[in-house]
Amino acid sequence: MAKPTMIECPSCQHRVSTSAPSCPSCGAVLRKAKRGIFGKLVIFAFWGFNILMVLWIWGGTQSAVQTQSGLSGAEAAGAAIGTGIGVTLLIFIWLIGAIILGLMALLTRPK
Repeated sequence: MAKPTMIECPSCQHRVSTSAPSCPSCGAVLRKAKRGIFGKLVIFAFWGFNILMVLWIWGGTQSAVQTQSGLSGAEAAGAAIGTGIGVTLLIFIWLIGAIILGLMALLTRPK
């Protein structure tokens, strides 16, 4: 038995092809496109990278605060400057990585 090539739109009961993603009459979505395997990997990498960067910056600043308690004035100033440079570098890496992975996620979205 052959598969039907036309279905009725649930919103307007207009006859629509089974391969149409939306109804041409009313615009109702008939089937939603899904990401492929590579697209899912890119989304997973995007969110994993962002979570990793948040944890890395938070952990780095917390350990820097804990180590500054027993230092002299010059050592504490150097530690604060080093922490600031490190956090700035991590934010720069975060920004570049998020832009690259975000563009990849945008380009691999379902059509």
